[in-house]
Amino acid sequence: MQIIVQIALVLAVVIVSLALMRGGSNARHLAIRRIMLVIFAVVAALSIFFPELLTMLARSLGIGRGTDLVLYGLIVSFLVFMATTYQRFRHMETTLTQLSRRIAIDETPRPWLKDAPKASSTLFSERMQETE
Repeated sequence: MQIIVQIALVLAVVIVSLALMRGGSNARHLAIRRIMLVIFAVVAALSIFFPELLTMLARSLGIGRGTDLVLYGLIVSFLVFMATTYQRFRHMETTLTQLSRRIAIDETPRPWLKDAPKASSTLFSERMQETE
């Protein structure tokens, strides 16, 4: 019975690792993320098959049990996740504000451009195509 639980946990770790590997903002970030995920998957699989190693590591760090060490690691990981998510959200919010301001300026009626009322939207379309 224990081997079935171990295999299920390893499969769960692999599936989560593969799901987290998708996406990324640039090549360096993606490479670091993938390396960290591979390390996580290896450590998670080893801790599932050899829980006594995790307990020995925890005791060498002055922590009573391996499960406590896992809990502490999860707390730290959650705090890092919260910090990076907050940074990403703030960056997205700043970008959205700049885009909204640009659209508002471009869509402002210009009475001196009676012959070309769609000039601002054409300019906006051209700028968007340049960034793609």
